Amino acid sequence: MAQKILVIGGVALGPKAACRCKRLMPDAEITLVDENLFISYGGCGIPYYVSGEVNNLDDLRATPYHTVRDPEFFRTMKGITVRNQTRALAIDRAAKTLLVRNVVTGEEEKLPYDKLVLATGATPRMPPVEGHDLKNVLTLTRLEAADAIRKACEHGQVSEAVIVGGGFIGLEAAVALSDMWGVKVSVVEMMDQMLPGVLSHNMGKMAAHDCEAHGLSVYTAEKVVRLEGEDGAVCKVITDKRELPAQLVIFAAGFLPNGQLARDAGLEVAPFGAIVVNEKMQTSDPDIYAGGDCVAIKNLITGKLGYLPLGSMANRQGRVIGTNLAGGDASFPGFVGTWAVKLFDMSFCGAGLTVERARREGYDAISVAVEQLDRAHFYPEKHMMSLELVVDRSDRRVLGIQGACTAGDALKARVDAVAAVLQYGKPTVEDISNLEVSYAPPFAAAMDVVNVVGNVADNVLAGRVKPITAEEFMDLWNKRAENNVFFIDARPAKAGQAVQAQHPEWHSISLEEMPSRVSEVPRDRPVAIICNTGLRAYDSVLILARNGITDVVNAAGGMQAVLKTGGKI
Repeated sequence: MAQKILVIGGVALGPKAACRCKRLMPDAEITLVDENLFISYGGCGIPYYVSGEVNNLDDLRATPYHTVRDPEFFRTMKGITVRNQTRALAIDRAAKTLLVRNVVTGEEEKLPYDKLVLATGATPRMPPVEGHDLKNVLTLTRLEAADAIRKACEHGQVSEAVIVGGGFIGLEAAVALSDMWGVKVSVVEMMDQMLPGVLSHNMGKMAAHDCEAHGLSVYTAEKVVRLEGEDGAVCKVITDKRELPAQLVIFAAGFLPNGQLARDAGLEVAPFGAIVVNEKMQTSDPDIYAGGDCVAIKNLITGKLGYLPLGSMANRQGRVIGTNLAGGDASFPGFVGTWAVKLFDMSFCGAGLTVERARREGYDAISVAVEQLDRAHFYPEKHMMSLELVVDRSDRRVLGIQGACTAGDALKARVDAVAAVLQYGKPTVEDISNLEVSYAPPFAAAMDVVNVVGNVADNVLAGRVKPITAEEFMDLWNKRAENNVFFIDARPAKAGQAVQAQHPEWHSISLEEMPSRVSEVPRDRPVAIICNTGLRAYDSVLILARNGITDVVNAAGGMQAVLKTGGKI
């Protein structure tokens, strides 16, 4: 007898699991249930439809060969029945039935199953602030909302917008509205940085500076307290620090996993609301699978249950579930949390833990940062890349990596290389120093930037250098009247002397001059040294150390990092 398989949820994981299962087990009777009208679309592409980079909304629902994935497509091309506009109400595990309701007619019925897949996704977090139910207060996770926002922009109805949340979707929405439509955008983030949890504080400042340099207003450590309206539509956002006019408000403050259906059925659910599954993606009931944005998955760095709603992970999990539904033995061991986002000039990418998160998890973590060209320095086309490596001081284990660059594809290649070794082992600093990556001048330097950040980590752990972040360097400089620090600029003389002419406290001593001018460096004061990227400063630190001057800190990433974070000497 053919297996009856029900799949609840039709965006990413559900269709992937259904189609994979049907390919491996053609006689299976598969029904996909979803309460929405549209199914099987690329939700992560929604900001790019708002921006105009994706011209047609149907492009987000289409296959690579341009066929729209609607219910008829699944019926004729895949042999799968789709019940859209049908809400799943309750699971009867003993009877193996699913109670559903047609949201248009109100008709209810029970659907039998042999195997059930929960792909119920997540709900955008909507803080319970006054005015959240006003018109033009939206989230950017559904095609209908995307279409409404783009049409409002096309008709000139939005001149000012507020984005609540400085994560991936919030910043992508901000870029889309500002860059394409010229909307004056304000981003309000309750944490003290942009992209909290996935970028270090220092790199978060780089993200904020990229946004501010293109006209966005960025407000961190700030909370929305209420929305005000006029004629039923939003017109103003009130935070705990200011008032912001807005004809459009987009809440992008994270997601809450949709685990209630599973909880009501007696399945195990994590304290944060996500469904608990094993490596086969089975719930506590072996006949019920779950995946995507509704599940808790093991973090391979910490070993703890975590939550990461990403379309890429949902698709991979969908294939695992589809294989196992058909009698296979596929596994999804966990995640390291690899991500990428494009802002204006800069792209950001990362994997694993930030240094702040690592310390909260109990690691004796440090981070090291470098600025280096992504290609050979003599190759005409090149871009300055920021990389930051997070390591555990006690055992030299690598815990994470983040980066920023105008060449997003080049950055992604480096981070993906490290993500792969994080996923399949516990790499050390030496593993990154010796990581084999491809080399040719149009693509990389002979000593690639990813190897260099490993080498710098080794030097820091060995005590050969004491790095400080660009933000810490600027804090020292801005408080120079009280801290008695001796500042050295190790860049070529022309660059350093231009700053020294404006600030007598700034001492231009280039790397080339350092051996002959070391007597000018005081031995009774702390020294802070900077160059363009950090390399010349490091060599200068070694020269000073050979001459007995060791109370020295080096600005990691040099002036490049200072400029990327918005600092000014």
